[in-house]
Amino acid sequence: MLITSLSQLDLNGTYSYADYLKWRFEESVELIRGKILKMSPAPSVKHQEISRRFCRIFFNYFTETQPCQAFNAPFDVRLYDKKKSLKANDDIFTVVQPDICVICDKNKLDTKGCLGSPDFIIEILSLGNSKREMKIKFDLYEASGVREYWLVYPYEESITKFILNETDKFEYAGQFANDDIISPTIFPNLSIDLTEIFYHPEDENDDDEANIIRIYF
Repeated sequence: MLITSLSQLDLNGTYSYADYLKWRFEESVELIRGKILKMSPAPSVKHQEISRRFCRIFFNYFTETQPCQAFNAPFDVRLYDKKKSLKANDDIFTVVQPDICVICDKNKLDTKGCLGSPDFIIEILSLGNSKREMKIKFDLYEASGVREYWLVYPYEESITKFILNETDKFEYAGQFANDDIISPTIFPNLSIDLTEIFYHPEDENDDDEANIIRIYF
């Protein structure tokens, strides 16, 4: 039976990906270990601008030099218990939509998205993101074996970088901001200038106005 309203579901219930496929309501949700997690409201313009700039850089880089592929939300990533061999829809209880993810194993891609952990995930935080949600995602990506994870703070204009270490735990790998150059550890040849990511078009207008004032005075 198709579900057309979130109110038809028990938010305390446990659901699988097979259930998720039957949902046809407007609200955006993710499924975390069988539990429904409501996503934040529609992203802000700033959030979308940052996402678009990252995507442009990744699309260009991977097309030219890498076999990997980058995807941006909405894009379903199905994570399953690595201890189980079955991957049927009934056996999957986690479906997330990272803001940006990079997948290097083409066997993980199918018509529905990604089955298994991406190599690299970027989440761009919104004002509506809670500490609980951030902690849940952090633990989930770590347990799933995501090799590198970036948290982007749009309003602080900074990025926190985590790398999966030899013990399969996320290790803090630095904080980056302003005009820093950041590179994914797993793609060391890719250098990203954060002035391009946190670019302010209005600053150019201010410079133009200042130049006009200097001309006339």
